[in-house]
Amino acid sequence: MDLLKRQSSVFQLNGKLKAVILIGGPHVGTRFRPLSLELPQPLFPIAGSPWLQHHIEAIVKHPDVREILLIGFYNQSQQMSRFVDDMQRKYGIPIRYLQEYAPLGTAGGIYHFRDQILRGNPRAFFVFNSDVCCDFPVWEMAQFHSNVRTMATL
Repeated sequence: MDLLKRQSSVFQLNGKLKAVILIGGPHVGTRFRPLSLELPQPLFPIAGSPWLQHHIEAIVKHPDVREILLIGFYNQSQQMSRFVDDMQRKYGIPIRYLQEYAPLGTAGGIYHFRDQILRGNPRAFFVFNSDVCCDFPVWEMAQFHSNVRTMATL
């Protein structure tokens, strides 16, 4: 389905969508040591781009996504700050890194930053794990969620 058809179709999730990417932290990616001692795992190069960039590229293809939030407990390093700035410039979408005070786990991070996630009253939000590398069918996921009319789609 091309972008023009997507934008003109009747879509139940009228309004803004957000994407949340859970990126973990330095204590999680131990299986990649010693590589992960120098570079956060989400920034590892995969097919010529940082791992996390592949997620962002898939997400920005959906025309209703207005913001991307990265949640994790990596220290706010120069590498991570530069990556976020570069991605915002490249894709023209607000991207913010929300740093956990401690490893909170999947539900803990979402709960802790619930006010940030719900700010702006998005109609829905996606949650992605950064350590999954695949072709995310974001449009199809949103359409499916809209069609089943449930509070959550896993």
